[in-house]
Amino acid sequence: MPFLSSAGEVSELYLGSEGVELDASNPDNRFRLDWLASVGDLLDQVAAEPTKPLVITATGKFFSNGLDTDYIAANASGLPRYLDRVHELYVKLLTLPVPTVAAVNGHAFGAGAMLALCADVRVMRTERGFWSLPEAALGMPFTRGMSSLIRTRLTDAAATEAMLTSRRYGADDAVGAGIVEESVDVDRLVGRAAELGLERAPLAGPNLGLIKRGLRQPLIADLETPTPATLL
Repeated sequence: MPFLSSAGEVSELYLGSEGVELDASNPDNRFRLDWLASVGDLLDQVAAEPTKPLVITATGKFFSNGLDTDYIAANASGLPRYLDRVHELYVKLLTLPVPTVAAVNGHAFGAGAMLALCADVRVMRTERGFWSLPEAALGMPFTRGMSSLIRTRLTDAAATEAMLTSRRYGADDAVGAGIVEESVDVDRLVGRAAELGLERAPLAGPNLGLIKRGLRQPLIADLETPTPATLL
């Protein structure tokens, strides 16, 4: 399960399980219900004492492979509420009252790619992994909130290409498209993310959360709009 680590002046939230490269029960950090609850609780802990920048990363091959497709296939009637819970997680990260940096250590697909967009800044490893929105290739729609998130956080050209082509972006291509700010060797990935967070550390506190909420008010309104049962 995801865990929080305090590394000096920076907090680190790992999307996988402590002590292992891959969690055997959830090796690609999909958005299972227990995983969503765990990450949400950890973000609440950070928000309760907003003094340190937060780096969000994982170990192993995946940052996050996104939605729990097994759960969706077995619980079609529960899909709207499930997606609403995903949106709730996005809102928590978007409005966190500390600087946030996503250190994309591996594949970030679908909802996992969108989670990275919720951070203030993103860095991505150079050697391995893709950032991608595969929904078009999979025959899946985007929710209103997800579309708004992508459209808000990326340029129109990048959002159009990413959403309509399901392109897989390596680190350098992601920098070129403005999806991430920097491409970094894996050995420096988390350290560089921490440096970027520390540059903004003096701004941490409740006021930063208020500013983020005001800045992103239309996006948050879209994410807080209940998902209709007619989505699919």
